[in-house]
Amino acid sequence: MVAGETSGDLLAGLLLDGLKARWPALTCSGIGGPQMARRGFQAWWPSDKLAVRGYVEVLRHYREIVGIRERLKQRLLGGQDPRPDIFIGVDAPDFNLDLEAALKSHGIKTVHFVSPAVWAWRADRVEKIRRSVDHVLCIFPFEPALLAAHGIAATYVGHPLANVIPMRPDRLAARRKLGLQVDDTVIAILPGSRESEIKYLASRFFKAAGLVKRARPAIKFIVPAIPLLKRQIERLADEAGVRADLQILEGQSHTALAACDVTLIASGTATLEAALFKRPMVIAYNMNWLSWQIMRRKKLQPWVGLPNILCRDFVVPELLQEAATPEALAAALLAWVDAKYSAPEKIATVEQRFTTLHAELQRDTSQLASNAIQKILEA
Repeated sequence: MVAGETSGDLLAGLLLDGLKARWPALTCSGIGGPQMARRGFQAWWPSDKLAVRGYVEVLRHYREIVGIRERLKQRLLGGQDPRPDIFIGVDAPDFNLDLEAALKSHGIKTVHFVSPAVWAWRADRVEKIRRSVDHVLCIFPFEPALLAAHGIAATYVGHPLANVIPMRPDRLAARRKLGLQVDDTVIAILPGSRESEIKYLASRFFKAAGLVKRARPAIKFIVPAIPLLKRQIERLADEAGVRADLQILEGQSHTALAACDVTLIASGTATLEAALFKRPMVIAYNMNWLSWQIMRRKKLQPWVGLPNILCRDFVVPELLQEAATPEALAAALLAWVDAKYSAPEKIATVEQRFTTLHAELQRDTSQLASNAIQKILEA
C-alpha cells in the first residue's frame, strides 16, 4: 500500500480494518503513516514524504519523490521481498498511478482507493487511470458510472469517514474535553496538514483570527495541529500576535470540529470532515502563484471545496488565492457567528444539507472494499 499525507493515512487505516477482519494473517507494507502503523502496517517510508501540493512545490521535491517511487518499485519487483498479491494506492494519484502502471505491467493486480477527481480537475487523467489500475474503489456515489463510461472497473464503497463521524456529533462532550464552556462561541482553525499549506495559509488564518478577536473579544479559537507541524504553527501564531488567543492542540481535529460553531479551513479532505460534523465553514486556499495559474486552467467546476462540489452549490463560502485576505476571511467568519443569533435558519439549512450528504456517503466501506478486493484476487 501507498498512502500519501495525513488524509490518505487515515483512509488507509480504516481500509486496513476491513482487510484485517477478512484476512487476519494479512501482511501489508509500503508507504504509510501512524494510523496505518497502528494496524500493523510496515512503513518503509513515512507518508509525509508525499505531502506536497502544487506544481512548483512538487518540482522542488521531484527528485526525492521520484527516487522513492523507483526504489519502492524495485523493492516490490526485485525479489528483496515476496511479490505482493495486490497493490493498493490510496489517493496520491501523481505518485501512485505511475507506480501502479509499472506494477500492473509486471502482472501485479492494482487497486486505486479514492478515485482521482477527474470530474473536478484534469479530465485528461482518465486514460492514465485505465492503463494503470485493475479496479478503482470510489468514495462518492456518482463516480463508478463516470469511470465505467471510459472502460474503468469501479465500485462505490462509501466514504470511511461517514461511518467514523457520528450523524449527530456531541458538541458538549467535545467542549468538556477541551475545557470550553457550553455557551462559548468557538472557531476552529485548520490551516492544513502539509508544510506548504502551513506556509501559505497559517499566517492569513491567524491574522484573520486577530481581526475577529478584536471585533468579538469573547470568541474562543482552537487549532488542531499535526505533531510534526505544531512548532511551526506556534511560531506563526506568535508572529501574527495571536498566540495567547489560540488553544493549539496536538492532533484532535475531530474533537475541534465537534466542539466548534464554525471553522476556517484549508480546502481538502478536512472540509468534508467538517461537513460530516455539520459545521458551517469558510473554505480558503492559497498556493504558489504559478501553481495556481496552472491548476485554475484545469478546473472543470465552479467549486473547489468538497462540500460544495458534492452538494453542487455554494453552501459555504470559498475564498481562494488573492481573495483569501485576512480581512475577507474575518468578515466571512463573523457572518457565520452573527447568523447563529440573527439568522439561525441559515445555520439550520447548512446542517440539513450536510446531514443529507452524510447519509449518502454512509456505507460499510471496509466490508464493501474487502469484497471488491477478494473478487479482484479471484479473477
